[in-house]
Amino acid sequence: MISLRQHAISIVAIFLALALGVVLGSQTLAADLLGGLRSDKAELRTQLDAATEQNRLLTDQLAVTDEFLSRSAGAVVQGTLADRTVLVFTTPDAVPEDVDTVSRNLEAAGAAITGRIALNTPFLDTGEGDRMRSALINVIPAGAQLRTGATDQGSIAGDLLGQVLLLDPVTAQPRSTPEEFGLVLETLRGGGFLAYGEDPVRAGQLAVVITGDMPDAGNGSRGVSLARFAGGLDSASAGVVLAGRPGAVNGQGPIDVVRSDTPLSAAVTTVDNLDRQIGRVTAVLGLSEQLNGGAGRYGTAAKATALTVATPSS
Repeated sequence: MISLRQHAISIVAIFLALALGVVLGSQTLAADLLGGLRSDKAELRTQLDAATEQNRLLTDQLAVTDEFLSRSAGAVVQGTLADRTVLVFTTPDAVPEDVDTVSRNLEAAGAAITGRIALNTPFLDTGEGDRMRSALINVIPAGAQLRTGATDQGSIAGDLLGQVLLLDPVTAQPRSTPEEFGLVLETLRGGGFLAYGEDPVRAGQLAVVITGDMPDAGNGSRGVSLARFAGGLDSASAGVVLAGRPGAVNGQGPIDVVRSDTPLSAAVTTVDNLDRQIGRVTAVLGLSEQLNGGAGRYGTAAKATALTVATPSS
């Protein structure tokens, strides 16, 4: 007969065996798990190295493409804007390199730049809306007809400057007297809304509006103002291109606002990759397209329909 002492010893032996089995099993499991983790780490490292190399190759290819387009841009755009006149508008965040390159491309296309006008922060800031609307309303020429319902500062400014600074799209003739032209510019410059250099600004047929990334955080209203300004200019001119860097396509950025508004998107050509040479060329080709009644959404963002204008118009 098994005594209580023997029974207890048997139970202890069973538990010791179980414990030893757990320890040995956990060591085997840990070794297998560690080996698996090491294998996964090595595989991830291989994938990361491959992705890094692919990124390097793509970056090098972009650099080569940019260099090629930089050298050949003149030949690509040559004659597309022969004997045309263009006003260049810039926002506070526009990158000087973008502005300079687009300007050179415009001249290579045969266009004459009749003015470079910087839109200052108050021009786009809705906090300055009442002051700016008052300034604009006080200088509306007698014959100017602003669009019904255009009550925000961007729309009013686009309508007014379009009719004063840009030539009639049908007759190619000025719609303001030299006195009215000068009064509008001086009033807005005096109010801190815009700036321009010593060279006199003259009327143009077309306009290109150049912005940068225009980060949206806290500045969504500025994107809306700029988009509506471009739309107002377009309604009173032979054509407008709004060009910027990728950040301008983010929510409520000016290019995003235009592309999200069907009437605006059908009227104003947008370019979202002005940080690349292809975008700086496309900004010029887009004006040529505008002259022929077309409008496009160009670049690399989600709502773009093509990288660039398919066939340059002469």
